[in-house]
Amino acid sequence: MNLSDLKNKVAIVGVGESDIGKVPDMTGLGLNAQAAKRALDDAGLKPGDVDGLLTAYSMTEPYFMLGSVLCEYLGITPRLNASMVVGGATPGVMLKSAAQAIASGQADTILVTAGENRATGVSRDQAVQNLTAVGHPYFEHPYGPTIPSFYAMIAARHMHEYGTTREQMAAVAVNARNHALLHPNAHMKTAITVEDVLSSKSISEPLNMLDCCLISDAGGAFVVTSAERARDRAADPAYLLGIGEYHTHEHLTCAPSLTQFGAEQSGGTAFEMAGVAPADIDVAELYDCFSIVPIIELEEMGLCEPGAGGAYFEAGHAAIGGGHVPINTHGGMMSHAHAGAAGGLFAIVEAVRQLRGVCGARQVTDANVALVHVEGGIMSSHCTAILANQPG
Repeated sequence: MNLSDLKNKVAIVGVGESDIGKVPDMTGLGLNAQAAKRALDDAGLKPGDVDGLLTAYSMTEPYFMLGSVLCEYLGITPRLNASMVVGGATPGVMLKSAAQAIASGQADTILVTAGENRATGVSRDQAVQNLTAVGHPYFEHPYGPTIPSFYAMIAARHMHEYGTTREQMAAVAVNARNHALLHPNAHMKTAITVEDVLSSKSISEPLNMLDCCLISDAGGAFVVTSAERARDRAADPAYLLGIGEYHTHEHLTCAPSLTQFGAEQSGGTAFEMAGVAPADIDVAELYDCFSIVPIIELEEMGLCEPGAGGAYFEAGHAAIGGGHVPINTHGGMMSHAHAGAAGGLFAIVEAVRQLRGVCGARQVTDANVALVHVEGGIMSSHCTAILANQPG
């Protein structure tokens, strides 16, 4: 099956998110189940209508076959089931896999879910240990780098190459927080300023505490079915116009560049398949584990010129009503929620809601075409999806 054959063939018909923040009375499985129930309710479906389930991974649950365990937990017996691990890119790759499975007749209705109780389900020591999990076991890990320090190197190089400033990176965090304040289920509810970001605790130069994503208890889910079936569902569907993925490395020491990554290639594939251009995008939800990341993704998606991403945020162009493409209208992983693969999955949830026009105070006017980009590892694996409220 050619990737272009997927255009207009599937749609997301239900989205849901769990309670978010610190939810000590729920396990990771419970958060997934709550989000799944809400997504199915949104679609007007019951668990028995699901014949496919895709989920991600968990650093808080002791299960090897997480997909099978989640099926057992939800009481469903699908004919398609898998657990996928592509880091933060997993939600996008799961959407692509769901689309391929439906188009090829392997399933009719696929539930996609991810979530963990990262805020309350692990100790502080375990959380810190998890931050070292991505380093190469022989050539990086012995020297003690953490995930923030890897991204700090990327930030430092972008600053060197393009003149990106700390104030511009801080503007990314402020933009996310401003949008999260408009979301009723966001983890963070207190306004911040650029000065707050710059004066927050140093984590790994040049990244401070408020340059980093959250650690949340959270789960998210969405339901995918064929475009034909989507017309009969309770909520307005979001049609998949284009999707692409690209992988350049796993360990940062093997990355071909510290300023150019695979987002350009995954985005190019998605744009070509969808038959649209960056100028056609009305709203973009970009992976933002650290403040430098959406700056790079914005540039590689062609939504601004190379090196101009920082200025884009600093000028307020990423804000709702800022005159350009709004970025991370739900608050992103920096202010809405981050819990493993659920962080990127919430970007898909928000894109669908924006296309439906149901976001209230954070609604983007005339949001007809949305772009979602997620990445995993240390800018290693990329997936870009373009969704629309009408077939393209």
